[in-house]
Amino acid sequence: MLPQDLSKRTYLGFSVFLVLGSLIVSGCRSQAQSKTQGAPAPKVEVTEVVQHETPIYSEYPGQTYARSLVEVRGRVDGYIEKWLFRPGQKVKAGQPLYVLDLRPYKAHVQQAQGTLRQAEADLTFAREQTSVLQAEANLATSKANLIKAQQDYERFKPLVEQDAAARQELEASVAALRAAEASVRASEANLKQVMVNTQTQVQSSEGKVQAQIGALQTAKLNLQYGTIAAPVSGLIGDTLVPVGGLVNANSSQPLTTIAPLNPIWVRFKISESQYLDFLKSGGKSDKPPTVPLQLILADNSVFPHAGHIENALNQVDSKTGTLEVQARFPNPEEALLPGQFGRVRFVSQQRANAILVPQRAVQQNQSIQAVYVVGEGNKVQARPIKTGPRVGDDWIVEQGLKPGEKVIVEGLLSVRPGAVVNPVPYTAQK
Repeated sequence: MLPQDLSKRTYLGFSVFLVLGSLIVSGCRSQAQSKTQGAPAPKVEVTEVVQHETPIYSEYPGQTYARSLVEVRGRVDGYIEKWLFRPGQKVKAGQPLYVLDLRPYKAHVQQAQGTLRQAEADLTFAREQTSVLQAEANLATSKANLIKAQQDYERFKPLVEQDAAARQELEASVAALRAAEASVRASEANLKQVMVNTQTQVQSSEGKVQAQIGALQTAKLNLQYGTIAAPVSGLIGDTLVPVGGLVNANSSQPLTTIAPLNPIWVRFKISESQYLDFLKSGGKSDKPPTVPLQLILADNSVFPHAGHIENALNQVDSKTGTLEVQARFPNPEEALLPGQFGRVRFVSQQRANAILVPQRAVQQNQSIQAVYVVGEGNKVQARPIKTGPRVGDDWIVEQGLKPGEKVIVEGLLSVRPGAVVNPVPYTAQK
C-alpha cells in the first residue's frame, strides 16, 4: 500500500514508470514465456528493513597545509662550501644544513681578540700609572716647606720685636711663608688635575675594553652564523642555492623551506548558511565546535587520528559565499604531507530509528525513486520511496518502507512486479 503522505503527482509518475517498465519487460519476454513457465523462481538477495540509531555525517573537501612553514635564510654573507642535507629529508631543530666559507669570520674573531687584549693593557696602564703618587709627593713636600716657613716666621717675629734680630730676617721669613703657602695651593690643584686626568683615562680605557668585548662577541656570532642550522624540526625542501652559490643576508629568496608535520593542518570551506546554522544552534564565532573530525584520504582510507577545528577566518568570501575553517590533526607518524587533498567528515546529527537500505537497491528514474519488496507468497512489489541523507553505501529512507519488510538488493534484472522469487539473505561485499 502506498504511503498517505506521498503526493498524487509522485504516485501518477511512479505508476507510469511501472506500466512502461512492465510493458517493456513483458514485450521482451513474450517469446520466451512459454519456455520459462516451468522454470524455478529466480533467486534474489534481500535485506530486511530494520531501524538503527544512525549518525549523519557532513563532508567537505579539504587540503592539508603546514601552518608554521619556515623559510631558511642566511644571517651573514658568504659562499656555500658544504650542503649537509637531502631534499625531502626529516631534519631536527639545530641540525646543520649549510656551511659557508668561514675563513673571513675566523680572521675577524682573531682581530677582535687582539684589539681586546690591547685595550685591556691600556686599562691596566691607566690604573697603575704613578702620576697621582708623584702629585701627592709634591703636595707633601710643599706642606713640609710651609710648616718650616711658618716656624721660621714665628721664631723671628718676637726677636725682631725685642730688637734681638734684624728686620730683614723677619721680612725674609714672611716672604718664604707666603711662597710656601702658594706652593701648597699649586700642589693641591695639580693633584686634583692629575686625579681627574687619571680617572678619565681609566674610564676611557674601560669603555674601549667593553666595546672590544662587544666586537669580539659579534665576530663570534658571525662565525657561528656561518653554519646555517635548521630553526625548527620538520620536512625540508630542495635547496635554492647550490654549493658555491652566494648567500646574501638581505636576499628575498630563501635558501630552502622546512614544513613541520606534527601537527598537520587542514583547511576546508563551509557555506554561509551552515555557518549561520552553527550560530543559531548556540555556537559562537570565536569558539569553534569541539566535535571530533575524521579525514578521508584520497584512497578513501580514514586517517587514524581525529582532529578538531581550531579557528575560522574573519570574513566570508564574497565570490563563493563560503567561510574557510582550519582544523588541526595529530600526525605523529608524519605520514601526511602538506598539499594533500581529502574530505573532512564529522557527525552533524544523530538520527533515531532510521531505516537504511543499500544504494544499489534503489531504482532511480529522473526524480522518482523506488525499490522492489518481496511480499506475501514471495511476490515482488514495486514501492516508491523518499530518501534522505546518504550514510556510507546506504540511503536513509524517509518514507515508503516499514521495519520487517524485505528489500531486493541483488537480482533486480530478473524480477518484475507480481513475479514470484526465491529470496535469500543479502551479503554485503567488502
